[in-house]
Amino acid sequence: MTYVVTDACIRCKFTDCVSVCPVDCFYEGENMLVIHPDECIDCGVCEPECPADAIRADTEPGMENWLELNRKFSGLWPNISEAIAPPEDAQSFVGVEGKFEAYFSEAPAKESAA
Repeated sequence: MTYVVTDACIRCKFTDCVSVCPVDCFYEGENMLVIHPDECIDCGVCEPECPADAIRADTEPGMENWLELNRKFSGLWPNISEAIAPPEDAQSFVGVEGKFEAYFSEAPAKESAA
């Protein structure tokens, strides 16, 4: 078993999950996060931390496509190991349906200006 991030994360991109992950298995896209399924140790501490309820066990029904999406993009996007501020409008996207079709981006996160 592993955990996966679903479309509930899109445009929310809260990183509360990142701050509790003991193995740094989160990867950051332009508008969502994913979990690398081979790095996840199945501890589950991230799941209750997500304000958007976007993290699920891959054993739940219907998670096969999310597992593959997480696997694919965790190999393409940069690792994120520290929490960052969510987008200013993140709260307005919590619970919105159809976010994958409307907003998903394959682009990696933009590097922040230090």
